[in-house]
Amino acid sequence: MIIKSLATKENPFNSTQEIREWIARRNREVKVKVEQIPFSEMKMWHSDEDGSFHHDSGKFFSIVGIDVKTDYGTNNHWRQPIINQPEVGYLGILTKVIDGVLYCLMQAKIEPGNVNCVQISPTLQATKSNYSRVHAGKSPNYLEYFVNAKPENIILDQLQSEQGARFLRKRNRNIIIKVDEDVPVLEDFRWMTLGQIKELMHEDNIVNMDTRTVLSGLKISDYITPIDGLRGMSEFGRDLILSSTTNHSYISTREHLSWLTGLKAKYDLWVSPCSVLDMPGWKKTDREIVREDGKYFKIIGVNVTISNREVASWCQPLVQPMQDGLCAFIIKKINGVYHFLVQAKLECGNFDVMELAPTVQCLTGRVEDVNRPEFYDYVMNARPEQILIDALQSEEGGRFYHEQNRNLMVEADEGFPLDLPPQYTWMTLRQIYKFLRFNNYLNIQARSLISALNYK
Repeated sequence: MIIKSLATKENPFNSTQEIREWIARRNREVKVKVEQIPFSEMKMWHSDEDGSFHHDSGKFFSIVGIDVKTDYGTNNHWRQPIINQPEVGYLGILTKVIDGVLYCLMQAKIEPGNVNCVQISPTLQATKSNYSRVHAGKSPNYLEYFVNAKPENIILDQLQSEQGARFLRKRNRNIIIKVDEDVPVLEDFRWMTLGQIKELMHEDNIVNMDTRTVLSGLKISDYITPIDGLRGMSEFGRDLILSSTTNHSYISTREHLSWLTGLKAKYDLWVSPCSVLDMPGWKKTDREIVREDGKYFKIIGVNVTISNREVASWCQPLVQPMQDGLCAFIIKKINGVYHFLVQAKLECGNFDVMELAPTVQCLTGRVEDVNRPEFYDYVMNARPEQILIDALQSEEGGRFYHEQNRNLMVEADEGFPLDLPPQYTWMTLRQIYKFLRFNNYLNIQARSLISALNYK
């Protein structure tokens, strides 16, 4: 059923083109207004003496300052604002088998920070404060299906991390459930196949970050039966299946575990609270918390009006980037099997010092000759025939304002070296999925790229 869903790009409910038109139409129809306001005008929010921001309920999230120290890399001590959201939220996709094909019930959801307002989102996307109705709004649609899900209904259930440079140790429950009963399709929801969603992931800012992180956990090779075989797959798709099933790898999983454990043991990360008003290089005005050199990101306050949300109007802080980002995997066939060039990346909000990240993960505005990330030039100078994925993808629009990364996957040529710097390694897809089964190993940027792999 999952393989058929992956192979099905048209369905009796709506074609992929109709989905594109539906998203465009909802963008025209739903009234959205997001305006930056002074912090003092953010209703239901207050600033403490240390300059941090908190919701009056004590729930949702807060903007706080942190002091970061590490013995890794060249930048060993800094202070910055960060989102503190200790709640574990739901990112859930409801599925149903119809005529032998698995369909996902997806939502056209508007977030205040989305580049294009409406994007394809999971069935359920809610923080604990949302579904506990702290905001006194309506309960999220379809919540009861996930709360009451039985073990036999669950296809995927994981706790996964959020952006480690923006969130302080944040996790969400990524869950996919399958139901047998009839499900009412409410306004702003549509049935889609996995094939349709995968196709739309290769277009700019159509499928949101939360959908991508949930679907990244589906190891497609687990669902291929002898009857399915590899029919209908492209040569690249068959190569990906081989990479996700073979026991042959350039470096063993045992060696990967030892490598990552060694790095975590070698380097330390100390994160402690600090005043927002005492962060060297940062300043707080009546409208923003911003770096004096204009780099990285800033915190702004907004007033939001969205006509079809549980609460139609509210205020909140948002993180606004100062430039777009780049997330890229280099892949290479080693002994006939695709391997992914993975890095162990330290970020201040990580649970356990380091997470596995794409080959290149950086902000384009901070790339300088003296501090250029490893393999950046190779990715940016890739020939068109080497590029397998190239799309702009938005970050989570409920916390970030117009933040997007260029997602790239580049196939290395034969001359690309196998020897790597100490913080990098080669992994097959099978090995990556082994790490994906557990919490806090693969970061969200890596998961976003893995979710876009298309086997057709």
